[in-house]
Amino acid sequence: MQLSSLRPVMGVLAAACLALSTLPAQAFDTSARAAYIVDITTGTVLLAKDADKPIPPASMSKLMTLYVAFEAIRDGRLRMDEELPVSQHAMDYGGSTMFLDTTDHVKVQDLLQGIIVLSGNDACAVIAEALSPDGTEAGFARFMTKRAQELGMTNSTFANSNGWPDDNQRMSVRDLGLLATHIIKDFPDFYPLFSETEYAFDGRAPQNVHNRNPLLGLGIGADGLKTGHTAEAGYGLVGSAKQDGRRVVFVVSGLESVQARAEESRSIVNWAFRQFKESTVIPKGTVVTRASVFQGSKPDVGLTVAQDLVTLVPFLSQQGIPSEVVYNSPLAAPIAAGQEIGQLVMKPEGLPEMRVPLVAAEEVSYGGFMTKVQSAARYLMRRMNEGPEEAATPEATTGATS
Repeated sequence: MQLSSLRPVMGVLAAACLALSTLPAQAFDTSARAAYIVDITTGTVLLAKDADKPIPPASMSKLMTLYVAFEAIRDGRLRMDEELPVSQHAMDYGGSTMFLDTTDHVKVQDLLQGIIVLSGNDACAVIAEALSPDGTEAGFARFMTKRAQELGMTNSTFANSNGWPDDNQRMSVRDLGLLATHIIKDFPDFYPLFSETEYAFDGRAPQNVHNRNPLLGLGIGADGLKTGHTAEAGYGLVGSAKQDGRRVVFVVSGLESVQARAEESRSIVNWAFRQFKESTVIPKGTVVTRASVFQGSKPDVGLTVAQDLVTLVPFLSQQGIPSEVVYNSPLAAPIAAGQEIGQLVMKPEGLPEMRVPLVAAEEVSYGGFMTKVQSAARYLMRRMNEGPEEAATPEATTGATS
């Protein structure tokens, strides 16, 4: 790591340019209308195309129904061997179904497999009515919306449990990626269900026994999660793959065909794992830069990362990441060691911007009367050296970046 073009800047914003010896890498050019790719091992976002736009999620929204069901099983409100009745409302669903009818009482285990492998619209409705606050699918959808907001999925609203076309059924691809990550991390015991390639529920629907995920069984580490398709949404997939300890989650939506979805998804997995490797860019405790402190026992404080900064770097590139250290300047004493006081803003070519918190490397106490005098003198000297156009008071709202 090498600092460059660093000079003191007075005002609300100060930025130091850094050259970090990693990236750039060739960006992935997707034909999907919206896409999101994240390496969840390091938290590195590799692609975000219209990632926060609410779009029709089709059957990919079934992941939210599954998440709520997994929570209910974990909390003891639902049992895997419990048999649930099938209502007329659930039976009336068309599209992809388990062909349930009102004479059925179906085990929760079968319903979960029916949702994951067979994409059963009817199975979703059965689960929804069992867990709904008011016994209706609409009530369950309202609860899903509330739970999604609590999980940080701020661009998601639900009108039903299965993604049936509705103007109020919307999710962003970033929200879908976040939901997939929650399922993988929160429910490792349930996650293997997503890698099942077929499920023949009591033999009644031989035409619907295969998982539609095109990546399963290809030997590339793919093990989930859910496809989706409607005329409005196009073809989509929430996918995940793991290779050599790294896991990638990706979401694509708005593709034109089953074949396009399969080809795009496989290309994403290939790109994410072959073009990047995991690397410690800044070890914990490394002082990235030093920032001026106003009325402190020391004139400045070191800024560092609280933990090793581990991110993805390309295998072949020798160029650097354009980066900035951003903080309010001057910082006011007292400052505690480990206190968050800035951000490292990394702008890798072809990839989304990354922001990493920076903390104080050491404590800086309040300096007392003499320090006030010295701080004022330093400020006056800086003002005389910079001239009237560059100078700013510590309370000013203008800023500068380098």
